[in-house]
Amino acid sequence: MGDSVNAQAIRGERLRRHLLTQPAADTDAYFALFRLVQPVAPPAMSYPGSPPELIHRATFSASKEADKLRADRSLVKGRFLNGNVGYVFADDLELYATAFRKPVKGLNEVQQVAYDTLANLGPLTPRQLREETGLLNKKIMPALHRLQTAFLVHEDQPDEDWEREWRLFEDEWPDVDLTRRAQEEAVAEVVTRYLRAHFFRTSAQIKDWSSLPKRLVATVMDDMKSSGRVKAVEVEGMGVGWMLSDDEVDPAAVAPRSAFLLHWNDPLVRSQVSELKRRYAGREVLQCLLVDGEFRGAAVGHWRIGPYDIDDILLDLPDDERDARRDEILAAVATVYHPPRHNILRYAGEDL
Repeated sequence: MGDSVNAQAIRGERLRRHLLTQPAADTDAYFALFRLVQPVAPPAMSYPGSPPELIHRATFSASKEADKLRADRSLVKGRFLNGNVGYVFADDLELYATAFRKPVKGLNEVQQVAYDTLANLGPLTPRQLREETGLLNKKIMPALHRLQTAFLVHEDQPDEDWEREWRLFEDEWPDVDLTRRAQEEAVAEVVTRYLRAHFFRTSAQIKDWSSLPKRLVATVMDDMKSSGRVKAVEVEGMGVGWMLSDDEVDPAAVAPRSAFLLHWNDPLVRSQVSELKRRYAGREVLQCLLVDGEFRGAAVGHWRIGPYDIDDILLDLPDDERDARRDEILAAVATVYHPPRHNILRYAGEDL
C-alpha cells in the first residue's frame, strides 16, 4: 500500500504540468512538455500528413512550430504506441524506438520485396515502390507500416506532402543503435519522463498510454520501485499508482475550474482510453471532455470528411452543476466544433 495523496492536488498539478491552466507563450516551454510526453501524434481524425500537436497547451500555433521542426528533421515520424503514428525529437529517436519497436521475426513475401527494393534502389515514394514492385497499394502500404514498427524502414515526412519518401532505417539513421540498451531500460526512461508530466498514474494507465504488454509494464515499474526511481501512492478515487520519488504533493492544491475538449490521440485521453471506451460503449464519441482535471463528458456525433454536427454533449455531472456550467462547457466544445462546419444540436440530451 502506498502513501495517501489528495486527488484534487493530483488533478491540479497535472493540469499545470500539461500547460492547460497556463498555456505556453514561448516555444521552449511548449517543446519541453512535448519532450516529456513523446511520441506526440497529430490530432485524431485529422488529414494524413498533419503535424503533431498538443492541443490547448500554447498561445501560439503549435502545429506551425512543429512543422518548422519537421522541415529540418528535428522532429521525425515513426510508429510507436502499438503502431500508431507519432513524432519524437531526432535526438530522442534511439530511446523511443528501443522502447516501442515491435521486431519482425521473419519477413513475409511482400515485406521482403519492399525491403529489398529500398535496399537496392534507395529512397522511393509509395508510387515509385508500386511501379518497381508491381504490388498494389493495399499490399505495399501494410507491409511498409509493419516494417516501420520494427524500425527497419523510415518514412520521411518533413511536410504535409502525401508523396513522401521511404528508405531503410539504418541508412537514414546510421548512428542510432537499437541494441545499445535493453528495452526495459528504455521503457524506464520513457516512463520517468511520462510521470514527470502526468505526476501520478496507475500501472493500467501507463499500459493504456504506452500499449506495451502488461507484463513488461509490471516488470519495469517493480524495477523502478526497487531502484528508488518511483514510489507507490494511493489516491482516493484513483487507486494505487506511481509517482517519481522526488515529486511532492501540495496538500492544499486544488484543480482549478476548467473545461477542455481533447481528442483520442491526446496523451491525457490515451492514458485512460480503456476506461473511457467502457464508459461510452455504443456511443460514437468524437472527443472527450476534461472538466476540472477529470474526464466527465464527451462530444458525440458521426465524423465525416465534410461538415457534420455534434449530436449531443454527454455529461457525468450532477444536474445542478451540469446546468450551472452549461455556457462554459458549450464554449469548450465550440473551440473545436463551431459553425459553419459544425453545429451543436443538444446539451445533455436537451435540444439547443
